[in-house]
Order: sequence, then C-alpha cells, then structure tokens
Amino acid sequence: MSDSSPKYLISLEVRNLLVQKLSTLEKDNVSLRKSLKEQQTQTTAQTEDLFLELLEVADALEALLYYLENNPHQSPEFTASLPNSISAVNRKFIGILRKRQLLPIELQAGTEPDLNLCRVIDQEERTDIPDQTITKIVRRGFYWGEKVLRPAEVITAKSNHGNEEKDNE
Repeated sequence: MSDSSPKYLISLEVRNLLVQKLSTLEKDNVSLRKSLKEQQTQTTAQTEDLFLELLEVADALEALLYYLENNPHQSPEFTASLPNSISAVNRKFIGILRKRQLLPIELQAGTEPDLNLCRVIDQEERTDIPDQTITKIVRRGFYWGEKVLRPAEVITAKSNHGNEEKDNE
C-alpha cells in the first residue's frame, strides 16, 4: 500500500519566511510569558501590601473593642476621646482606599442629587427646602478612578403640597 498523504512543496523563500515568523512568534511568546509572570508577581505584592495595611486598621479596631470589653465602666476621659480614636481609624482606612484611587464622592446636603453619582433611597416630607433636595447622605459613594464604583445613597425632600390639596377638598 502506498503512502496516500499529500506532499506539499514550498519555495525556499516561503520556507525562510515561515521559519522567521515562527521564530518571531516564539520570541513574542517568551516575552509575553515573562511579562505575565512579572505582572502576577507585582499584583501579588500589591495585594499583600493592601492586606497588611488593612490588618493595621483591623488591629486598631480590635484594640478598641478589647478595651471596651475588658473595661465595662469607661472613664469620662476615655468616653470623650472615643470619637477621636474611631475617627483616626476611619482616616487611616480612607487613606488606604485613597492610595488605590478609591475616592469618596463629594455630595452636599441641600443640593439637588446627580443621579449619576447617587441613588435616592427614600424621601422625607419637608416644607422648608425645595423638592428633590438632598436632606441626608445615608451611605457615602466612591469613585474608582473615573468609574463610580458605588453610588452614594441619599434621602431627598418631598413637598407635601399634593396631600395638602387633597386634605382641603
């Protein structure tokens, strides 16, 4: 029985071009693998740094909780300094987020909400300010770079004019 597989002939010029392209692809492959490994190493190092910084925040909170659990009758001095201690832990945490381009969305109570940056979760009847004015910021929102990672959650004013008209009828 004869060998029935087809035989293809290519010119020396085409063969050399193919060998050159394969060589280039192999070099690119090695380079990409090296780059990927470097990126993975860098990502791992950044993740470890983040975890170590977050552990500092956890340690500070744990120390406060430990003190509160083991000293049920706090001194007035401690009670007075507690908001400052908690604020320091919060500043540390926000600083960690800021280093990673996670920035708080700045909204002001008394302004109209930008629905690209916040979500209205409730309304409260108010007559002293215009409709749809932010009355409370319930949960702070954050940007991650240019992207809104989490919109702020707000409560807005709602006038009672519709209900007053019905009551007058």
